Amino acid sequence: VVGEASAATAAQALEAVAAAKQAFPDWAATSPDERARLLLEASETVMVDSEREATLLSEENGKIIPESTFDLLGLVQRTEFACELVDDVDTVETLPGPPVETLISHKPMGVVTIIVPFNWPIAILGASMPYALLAGNTVIVKPPPSAPLAITRAVQRYAEKLPPGVLNVVTGEDAVIGAPLVANEDVAKVCFTGSVNGGKRIMTMAAETMTSVLLELGGNDGVLILEDAEFTEENMDGLFAGIFASTGQICMNAKRIYVHSSKKQELIEELAKRLEQVKLGPASDPETTMGPLHQTPHWHYVTELVQQAKDAGAEVREFGKLPTGAWAGGNFMLPSLIIEPDPSLRVVVEEQFGPTIPIISFDDVEEGIRLMNDTRYGLCNSVWTSSEETAREVGSRLEAGYVFHDSHGAPTLDQRATFGGVKQSGMGREMGRIGLRNFQEPHSLGLSKS
Repeated sequence: VVGEASAATAAQALEAVAAAKQAFPDWAATSPDERARLLLEASETVMVDSEREATLLSEENGKIIPESTFDLLGLVQRTEFACELVDDVDTVETLPGPPVETLISHKPMGVVTIIVPFNWPIAILGASMPYALLAGNTVIVKPPPSAPLAITRAVQRYAEKLPPGVLNVVTGEDAVIGAPLVANEDVAKVCFTGSVNGGKRIMTMAAETMTSVLLELGGNDGVLILEDAEFTEENMDGLFAGIFASTGQICMNAKRIYVHSSKKQELIEELAKRLEQVKLGPASDPETTMGPLHQTPHWHYVTELVQQAKDAGAEVREFGKLPTGAWAGGNFMLPSLIIEPDPSLRVVVEEQFGPTIPIISFDDVEEGIRLMNDTRYGLCNSVWTSSEETAREVGSRLEAGYVFHDSHGAPTLDQRATFGGVKQSGMGREMGRIGLRNFQEPHSLGLSKS
C-alpha cells in the first residue's frame, strides 16, 4: 500500500463544479498578464521536495524515478510555454467594412474538466491545464484512480497560488464521479487523455449535455526507416527510448517499425545491444532501468499479444531477466523484438502499450508509406532518412498529428507545437497557439459601417 486517496461522492464532485463555476467570472475578468503571472508563480511549487514527490509517483505508477522527476518537470515547462502565449489570449482580428466591420475575438469557455491517465499524469496535465487557465477558464482535475497521489499533491500546491475555486481536484472512482464531471450542463469542456474506448465513453456522456470534448487517445505509432537512413549512437539511443521508455506505456511511443530490408539487420543489432543492458526491477532499486507494467490486466493483455506472435511462427527475441525474491510475480515483462510477424497479428494491428515491438521489412518506399498509414490510429509517426527533402515529402504523407524526423518520442517533441491525433487517436489539439484556442470560444461582433 503506497497511500490512500479520498473516494469522492457524486455530491462532492458537484460541489467542485459549483466552486469552479462561482470562481469563473472573476478569473475570466482577470487580465491575461495577471493570470500568466499567477500561473508561473504556481508552477514554482511543483518541484518542491521533488525527490520525495518523484519517489511517490514511481511507487504508485511503477516507472523509474528519473522518469517521474521528468514527469513533474513537464508541468513546469509546459506552464512556461503556455504563458509565452499571453499576448495571443485577447488578440482581436478585424475584418474591415463597409457595410460591416467585424471584430473576431476569443472568449473563455467556463468550467473545464481535465481527466488524465496513469502513465505520465503530471506532465500530461501540463499539456492542457495551463492553457485552459491562461485562457480564463476554471478547471477541475480528475486524477487516475490507480495513480492519484502525486498528481493530487502537485495540483494542490499549484492551486494554493491561485484564487479559491479556480483550480480544483477530485479523486474517486469513474463510475461515481465521472458523470458529475462530464455530463453536466455547468461543464463547458472536457479534456480527456486515455484509451480509444475511454474516449468513446467520454463522448457518449458529454453528448447528454452537448459538452465540448478534446480527446488525446491511443496511438499505434509507426517508425519508417528508409534506405538512406543513418544510424548514430545518439539517434539509436533516442529510438530505443522512444520504444521502451516507461516500459512502453507512453501514447507517443513507437509501436510498429517498418524498415527497408537493407537496414533491417543493422537496426535489430542496434536495438538488441541496448536491450541486453536492461535491468528489470522496482523503481526503488537505483540499478533498475525498466519497471513493471502498471496493472495486472494489462500485463495479461501484452503477454497474450506476444504469445500469439510466437504461436503464429514469428521470431520473438526476449531480453533481460525477471526479478526474483520479493519482486517475483510482479507485473514485470521481458522486453522483446518481434521480427517479421504477419501484419494481421494483433501485436501489429493493436496498440500494445508495453515493452515489445514488431519489426517488418519493406523494399519500396510507397509500400512503406502504405503500411504506416494502414491503421485506425494517427497520433505520432517518424521518418528516418538522411535527406531533409525526403523527410519533408514523405513526412507530409504520413497520417498522424505529429511526425518526427530521425527521432521518436517525448524527449524530442517540440513543446511549442500543437499536439493531438487524427483518426481514432483523438480530436482537438493541446499546446501551442492552437491548443490555447481549443480552450476559447470564437466571438464575432459585426459593427454597422453604413
